[in-house]
Amino acid sequence: MKSSLHLLSIDDLRGLASAFRSGRLVPPLSRLTLRRYVPDSLADDLAIELQRHFDEGMQPGHVASLVEILAENLAHRPKVDDLIDLVWTGPEARGFASRDTAVVVRELFQNARQSVMVVGYAVHRGHLVFKSLAERMDLLPHLRVSMFLDVRRPHGDQGSDAEIVRRFGEHFATQDWPGARLPSVYYDSRSLAVESSLRASLHAKCVVVDREVAFVSSANFTEAAQLKNIEVGVVIRSGHFARQLSQHFEALAAEGYLKSVPLGIATDRKP
Repeated sequence: MKSSLHLLSIDDLRGLASAFRSGRLVPPLSRLTLRRYVPDSLADDLAIELQRHFDEGMQPGHVASLVEILAENLAHRPKVDDLIDLVWTGPEARGFASRDTAVVVRELFQNARQSVMVVGYAVHRGHLVFKSLAERMDLLPHLRVSMFLDVRRPHGDQGSDAEIVRRFGEHFATQDWPGARLPSVYYDSRSLAVESSLRASLHAKCVVVDREVAFVSSANFTEAAQLKNIEVGVVIRSGHFARQLSQHFEALAAEGYLKSVPLGIATDRKP
């Protein structure tokens, strides 16, 4: 169970530590003795929790040191405002500032060092949208790029799943990807079900770079979505979040829920 100490502010923690260290606060503890140093809503739980430490043999100085460490960690924790950026495409109201979708995506691709994961529903004129990523991939031979894209069955098409996927892979490799090295591409096979009631779409849109930064957006990988539609997204600089997002898609591929698209050409080719 999470300690109630984690619910205190930095000032509350520092005041509590000072009270223990100076001798103003000594066991046995009660709600009344703690109310001077912590919010009233937390006093009961904290009195029980801290008294338990004293019953187990800790001294006020030890508890003060513990609380000071928590305060120091909280003081150095990045603020949420430093971890998240609003990203926007479309007209902006006066007085509102945000980052542009196309600029953010390009910067993410250009700064990748080890890996890039791209998840998208629609791709149009990919040779322009993915230009900076393809250039980065050709520049860094060790850079791994995985794409999870929606492969749709055209209306009225009764062809085999394999044929539709083959055509998609050929079009992607020859029309949408401008680089010499090709990424790995995956799709959700449920999107090809002939019966519409069984059909599903890979509708997510996101980018993860180096498992450190994630971009989640309403925008597809099309010029319209990244340059003129009204689209909203967020950049999240959290390794924990970025790894969770990457690992979920990777696990779906490893377990066969998402299948590989054969691109029909070697993964290294002449540009």
